[in-house]
Amino acid sequence: MNTQLKEIEKVWTEIQNVFSVPHNEKDYNKLVSLLDVLIDEVGDNESHPLASLMETIGILVETYEAHNIPEIKGNPIDTLKALMEEHGLKQSDMSEIGSQGVVSEILTGKRQLNIRQIKILSKRFNVSPAVFA
Repeated sequence: MNTQLKEIEKVWTEIQNVFSVPHNEKDYNKLVSLLDVLIDEVGDNESHPLASLMETIGILVETYEAHNIPEIKGNPIDTLKALMEEHGLKQSDMSEIGSQGVVSEILTGKRQLNIRQIKILSKRFNVSPAVFA
């Protein structure tokens, strides 16, 4: 076995839960929680030391979702509009994702939702972040 594999073997039992494809909802939820923390920490900073970890965890989450969660079809903006209508919300009620001008630009398709906004909307409406991606 080469030296690099021997080094990995030494720490694998401690990190395998983080770097393994989830095979059940419990493991998936753990990875999603970790991904949420990483998104908060790393954000859009591609030079952050944990950026590649965030990308790796994101790929593991995507792999699980691709095999276990039905794909949601539709336009993210239409979904947001429908959720706002369903909950009786106006643009001014959406200040957690930005100013009323930002919300207006999102709803008219002039601006795309960013990761932070998707996370906020996902939690607010209790839906998968995938509906806004």
